[in-house]
Amino acid sequence: MGLLTLVGMGPGGRAGMTQAADEALSGADVIVGYTRYIRLLRPLYPDKQFVSTGMTRETERCREALELAAAGKQVALASSGDAGVYAMAGLVFELSVGFPGVKIAITPGVTAAVSGAALLGAPIGHDFAVVSLSDRLTDWPVIEQRLDAAARADFCLVLYNPSSHARAGHLARACDILLRSKSPDTVCGLARRIGREGESAEITTLGELHNSAADMSTTVFIGNRSTRLIGGRMVTPRGYPNV
Repeated sequence: MGLLTLVGMGPGGRAGMTQAADEALSGADVIVGYTRYIRLLRPLYPDKQFVSTGMTRETERCREALELAAAGKQVALASSGDAGVYAMAGLVFELSVGFPGVKIAITPGVTAAVSGAALLGAPIGHDFAVVSLSDRLTDWPVIEQRLDAAARADFCLVLYNPSSHARAGHLARACDILLRSKSPDTVCGLARRIGREGESAEITTLGELHNSAADMSTTVFIGNRSTRLIGGRMVTPRGYPNV
């Protein structure tokens, strides 16, 4: 039996990877991943065998990675960011019951909540929650409950998958929910194309965020009542000067 390593690629390209992620990809016989991620990885590891599948074929992708490992291959299953954050690690473990001899390892990566925060300043310096606005796997009423609860608790929020062609209005709907408990002056930020060509960061407010342009390559940060601008950067103080 071989080894299946779940690899978090970080925000994009070798510059965003941890050393451990690069080593896991370099040591693999086969690299499996979503088509877009494989496109990024091919030039970096030209001697590897690659297997890719498109969006919505996650189960097929993970099962193929397990089958390759069961056949004795050293397999790396690549995810963007971290493999355990809205990615393939959980699904692999669910499917692994049918492949009892396959050893599974996890190599952590840098998720967008961390890499995007670095672009904006220090927006998650205190307690925060991460919520995906994609309702492909989670019903929208559940997402709404989570947004409302986090806003009432005054968490900072990081929103993944804020908008797409199929759900163009989800970020505006999320803002409406958050505005029930948060001020429209709440400092917010958008980190776009983190670690890739065209990377950018934008500071805005919750009131303005309602009409902001965002897509699947955007990560949205929403502050708490203490978040403020310092030198043009989004900062959520931990409260150290008060100790």
